[in-house]
Amino acid sequence: MKPPTPPTLPSDIAGTEALLARGGYLPSRPLATAVFLSLAMPKPLFLEGEAGVGKTEVAKTLAAALGRELIRLQCWEGMDISSAAYEWDYSRQLLEAQLMRAEGGANNLRGRIWGEDFLLKRPLLRALESSGVGEGPVLLIDELDRADEPFDAFLLEFLADFQLTIPEHGTVRADVPPLVVLTSNRTREVHDAIKRRCLYHWVDYPDSGRELEIVRLKAPEAGEALTRQIVNFVQRLRSADLFKTPGVSESVDWANALVRLNCERLDAEAVEMTLGALLKYQDDLEKVRGDKVRELLTEDQ
Repeated sequence: MKPPTPPTLPSDIAGTEALLARGGYLPSRPLATAVFLSLAMPKPLFLEGEAGVGKTEVAKTLAAALGRELIRLQCWEGMDISSAAYEWDYSRQLLEAQLMRAEGGANNLRGRIWGEDFLLKRPLLRALESSGVGEGPVLLIDELDRADEPFDAFLLEFLADFQLTIPEHGTVRADVPPLVVLTSNRTREVHDAIKRRCLYHWVDYPDSGRELEIVRLKAPEAGEALTRQIVNFVQRLRSADLFKTPGVSESVDWANALVRLNCERLDAEAVEMTLGALLKYQDDLEKVRGDKVRELLTEDQ
């Protein structure tokens, strides 16, 4: 039995919107344009914006909708090449060297211990070597701003030429380039050289109409009246002076939490009990509780 043919890349912006929508992601027209161009050119796509606006979901949805492997590199402070790209299995190399010397085969020692059998492949290297039915994987380099600035420099070769140079082993090039999506929450400025190698798009909070569509899709059990109240409340809340403004993911979580409590409409008590699904800092919770909740609810009445 022949394996199913993977979906082809969309041929236009409308096709890209439809592809993402089939995967449960409702993009804005500008975002769909950026994704289409990234696929068509092809070129890495750098998505920047506040946490919770759906940047990571773009890559996950693309991988699922195109039937491709998703390889995710989650960045963190102090991350280095050995975590992101490759490292050598030094304990096995040492054991192999001892065995070769004992067997009198030390002449070929270097060529043997620096071979691929001893190379531990991390996400970047795996993305260069992975392919399925001639299609490259989707590589998600998530929250690049969490990594230290020197890591940006390491990525330049990878993003420009889809290759990695391993001094002891040689240069590894992708036969089929991966589809690369980088995200940043802008906790620091990512180096300009990274952005020059990518298409750039700022992912903003959605307007009320689009957020309403998203919450309907992701929290279908919430009634229409409750869904509208949730979206209106969150849209107004984003104009408040908060340490961390709630994103779309928090809107969806809040809707699902209220459904589990059998809420059909928002009232002050329901909001107070469930604010922890929406706001994640104590200072923000204290600012909103009480009079602010009632004020935000009054605007719906």
